[in-house]
Amino acid sequence: MNIKVLGTGCKKCQELEKNTRVAVEELQLDAQVEKVEDIREIMKYKVMSTPALVIDEKLVSTGKLLSVNEVKAMLA
Repeated sequence: MNIKVLGTGCKKCQELEKNTRVAVEELQLDAQVEKVEDIREIMKYKVMSTPALVIDEKLVSTGKLLSVNEVKAMLA
């Protein structure tokens, strides 16, 4: 599983990355979590507001700071 957290480095983006890593650890998933801060890369996903979450190249959330439990629900 490949997970990307899209964001330029704002506080919400940092929190979403942290929450995503905690969710992956708690679910004991074999997943790579990548932080994408390059605006050109972010725009490839047609994201207009960050933070955004991409799971296996599918955009699943944008413009919202998800809790650990919300991320876990998306990963399950």
